[in-house]
This record gives sequence, structure tokens and C-alpha cells, in this order.
Amino acid sequence: MSFKDPFLTENFKIWDGALLKKGFVDHYDVVIIGSGAGGAMAAKVLSEKGQSVLLVEEGPLMLTHEFDMKESTAYPKLYQESAARLTKDKGIKILQGKNVGGGTTINWTSSFRTPDRTLNWWRDAHGVKGIDPDLMKPYFEVVEKKLGIKDWEVPPNENNEVLGRGLSKLGLSQGMIKRNVKDCHNLGYCGTGCPVGAKQSTLVSLIPEALRSGATLAPSFYCEKIVFEKGLAKEVHLRPKMNPKLIFKIKARRFILAGGAIGTPALLKRSEAVDPHSLVGKRTTIHPVCLSGALMNEEVEAWQGAPQSIYSDHFLDSRPLSERMGFKLEVGPIHPVILATVIEKHGEKHQAIMKEYPKFQAILALLRDGFHDESIGGEVYLKEDGSPGLDYKMTPYLWKGVQDAWLASAEIQFAAGAKKVWPIHREAPFYSSWKEAKHGILNLPLEILKAKLVSAHVMGGAPMGEDPKTSVVNSYGRHHQVENLYIMDGSIFPTSVATNPMESILAFSLRNSMAMKAL
Repeated sequence: MSFKDPFLTENFKIWDGALLKKGFVDHYDVVIIGSGAGGAMAAKVLSEKGQSVLLVEEGPLMLTHEFDMKESTAYPKLYQESAARLTKDKGIKILQGKNVGGGTTINWTSSFRTPDRTLNWWRDAHGVKGIDPDLMKPYFEVVEKKLGIKDWEVPPNENNEVLGRGLSKLGLSQGMIKRNVKDCHNLGYCGTGCPVGAKQSTLVSLIPEALRSGATLAPSFYCEKIVFEKGLAKEVHLRPKMNPKLIFKIKARRFILAGGAIGTPALLKRSEAVDPHSLVGKRTTIHPVCLSGALMNEEVEAWQGAPQSIYSDHFLDSRPLSERMGFKLEVGPIHPVILATVIEKHGEKHQAIMKEYPKFQAILALLRDGFHDESIGGEVYLKEDGSPGLDYKMTPYLWKGVQDAWLASAEIQFAAGAKKVWPIHREAPFYSSWKEAKHGILNLPLEILKAKLVSAHVMGGAPMGEDPKTSVVNSYGRHHQVENLYIMDGSIFPTSVATNPMESILAFSLRNSMAMKAL
């Protein structure tokens, strides 16, 4: 079944800030900032209710046929800061989308419901109402049906098989990852944009549905600020990419922020939004990810096939939320630029690893942050030019989680038949046995910039809850002090989700946008 791009076959209302051939209608029922999981879902729901919706996106509109499976194209065009966004201390790389579709365009399709234990924690520890697992179940079911989220029935690629074999030999639990795809070609280049339209990103699913219902899409527009007047949001100021000296002032009756858990708090700060308890941007969690590389005896070719199909929650399930740091184990695709930038070696050492590229395998450990007194997340701040940054400090508690994850990953890789294992750390060698690796890992310095840390899951910074002293929005995403301002992205999560967050963002945006009363 061939994909027919609706952007090429249908007459949608699009005002592209990179072209700017037409002016704006200056008033809408709803303006939504951000076109990823949260913003696109809200646009679909509200436009189908008959409301006039403007969906604004900072990044470009790239069509399916323009995804050429090249890292050199994808990173500068589809990612924030060309996939080089870093925390303030330069120690953690943060991958976030910047395109029509946001992170859903470039993620690896891994789809998980919010774990029951996380929902219960948010309810009990943070006072969020209406999120009991039974109450959230219908929203997850709608999301899964709409985006084709289902079991992946194709055999895992070897990169995933290594993880699965090692887990099986050690008697550790594992599961198969559901994916939001239809007619997938199993190419493995999900992170550069799906070139066949199989991934059900918001670009090919929710956004076209919103546009069919009358919504207007405005790509390549930077949202500079929101203007407040008499306790209400009155208008947004947008700057087009083609001519950033221009300002378009768009009025609306309601505003929804969905620019992600760095972009949304930053916009609130630039706008000097009321923040009586200094909460905006704080407790921003990122699932810090550490990596363990392995050289296998046979070729892995980790650049092809579904990027993620096997996972393990053993080290989450066996560790209570507020005690020892838990982590989720997955693998990631290994493309040339990804490997070359992750290994951070020079000269002959770098060359030696790259020569083994086809045999290289890697396990990712996603640390479950936000549930412990020593895991409070970071803080979004504004740089001198008004652009956002994230100050995230690694604590001893987090570092212990990194060390535990390296140990677990190395043991799994050796159990799966690895020839050598390398916890990705500047001072770590390749270890030739589990015994050697265990001793070496326990003696590695746990320091930022020495350990390679990354993240693709940013959450928090504008948490939901019923107490204005501890939350920015209520349990349904409405701002506590500004009644016509809503937030519908991962920034409303009180902690990390403790799993890949896309489906959680979709489900909460569906729930919250459906709950918005008619104008």
C-alpha cells in the first residue's frame, strides 16, 4: 500500500513563515504553540468541535518525500539546535524535535502507556485528579487505535536480539515494544523522518485531520511571547523565519502551549507570565541515558530494522519508586554520525572503533528521575538572547543509577556473546570479560563530561496538580492564574514518566482538550 501525502493532494490552509506569501487572519478561537504530540492532538480535537484553530510550529514543514534517510539532512532541519542541544554544563546531549510533527516525526516509534505506578504516584504524591489507571485507559485505547499502536510482529533486528538473548540467559524479564506504524518497511531510519509515511507521526495522522476540519497550520514561526492583560492571555507575537524583524500579533480567546518541556517553560518566562510560587521551569526531568557499547563476533548492522522492539523493565519493577534508582533498558539505532559523536575518541582510537561499526551494539538505560529527594530534575532558564537552556545537575543518587545500569548492561551483553564491552566513558577501555568489566566499572570516575549521557525525553517544568503552590496548571492543563491559558505537552508531568513519553503526552492531551468547555 503506497502512501499518499495529504499535503500534496489536499488544499490545506498553511501560512509558512519560510515563504510568507499571505498575511494572517489575526483572531482565532484557539492558538496552539507546538505541533508535536500534545499540540497536534489538541488541534484535532478542538477543530473537530468547530473551533477556529491556528497551529504554530517553530520548525519547518517537511513532507514525506523530502525525508532522504541522511543524518546530514535530518539533524539540522528536524532537530532543536541541529541535534546538538546540551545542558548548561555541556554534559548531557538532549535530542528534541523542531519540525511540523515535533518529536513524533523523528522518534523511534516506541509506544508505551503511562505505567500504573506512575499514575498512582502523581495522584498520591502530587495531588493530580482524575488519572486513576481505569480512568485513563479509554484515552490510551483511542490513541492506540488512531495512531496504529500495536504489537510489532516482525522479528527483531540483531541489535535488539542481543538485548533479548542476554536477558533470557540471565533470567531477567523482557517485553516487546508496541509501535505506531502502518505498512512499515522496516528500514530503521525512523530518527531521520519516515520516507514512506509508515510512522504515524502527527505529521501524517493528527495534523491532516485537524486541517481537514478547518485548522490553519503556521510552520517556521518563532513564538516570541504571550501578551497578558487583566489576568488573561490576549495575543501571541510571532516572528516568521523569512523575515524575523516582522512581528505578527495574533489574538485568540484561548491559548495552548505545547512547545515541549524546554520550549513551554521558556515561553512562559519570556512572556513574564504570572508565577507566584516560582515553579515555572523547575523540576524538569529528562530520563538521563547512559550507554553500554559492545563488539559482537558477528555483524549486528544496527542501522537497519525497527530501532526498538525489545525492552526490559526488570530494573524498574524490582526497585520501589522512591528508593534505589530504577532504569529501563532498550537499544538504539546506530547510524554513522550517532556513533562517531557518541564515542568521543580521537585519531587511531576513533578509527579503530569506526572500523568495527557493523559489529557494534549498544544498550541504552533510561534512568527514572523525579521520584526521590535526590532526583529533583533540572531548571529551564533563558539565555541572553531569550533562547532556552536547561541546567541539570547529576546527583550522587543519579550517578549510582548510572553505575548500576552500566553493570547490568555489560553483564547482559557478555551473556549474549559479546567479545568486548565498553561502558561509554572517556576513561573506560573495552573489557574482555564480565569479571573485568565489573571491576572496571566500579572504579570509573562518575563525573560529568567523562561519562557520555544523552536524553530524548524532557518532561516537567510546568507540572499539573490542584494546589497552586506546587503546580502550574490544574489536573486538566489549565493555568492556575490565567484561566484562558492551557498547557498540553510533557511539561505538565510532575515527574518523569519512567518510560518513553509519546503515548502519555497524546493521551493526556486528548483527555484535557476534550475536557475544555465550549467557548
